[in-house]
Amino acid sequence: MASVDRNVLRMAVYELLYIPDTPVSVVMNEAVELAKKYSTEESGRFVNGVLARIVPHLDRLRSNVQE
Repeated sequence: MASVDRNVLRMAVYELLYIPDTPVSVVMNEAVELAKKYSTEESGRFVNGVLARIVPHLDRLRSNVQE
């Protein structure tokens, strides 16, 4: 995994977990755009795929973080 992709994912997951006021679609779109701009074209698809697997579990993940 490219270091840019890993760091974009870290920022996006942090935002999804700790800043719930930001819409999920906005976080995902920004992460994909950052990955495409600063990494490779394939990185956008990769970041989108990883975040898409996380989003269905956000409620459970957020409740675990607050404990």
